Amino acid sequence: MGNRSLLFKMSSAPEPPSSKTEPPKEKDYRIPGLRGARTTTLFRAVNPELFIKPNKPVMAFGLITLTLCVAYIGYLHATQENKKELYEAVDSEGARYMRRRTSKWD
Repeated sequence: MGNRSLLFKMSSAPEPPSSKTEPPKEKDYRIPGLRGARTTTLFRAVNPELFIKPNKPVMAFGLITLTLCVAYIGYLHATQENKKELYEAVDSEGARYMRRRTSKWD
């Protein structure tokens, strides 16, 4: 029985000294991102998107608005391409009519 208690004592390792340290204080914690950085009021005013929490309804509205703007520009581009093939022609009697452009090479 004496050997068992000796083996048990030898197998248990002493606790490392770092485990007995005090937990870090609240001031030691850093806030992630730029919210915890020390900045000037001017920097925060010029770059508010770095400090404001994301707002999902505003993001959705902006995404829909941007998508509609791009679609409208695409629509205008497509209709402009179609207008390039037509032009207003005047015949010998002075009547106006729309005529499709033709190439001299056709």
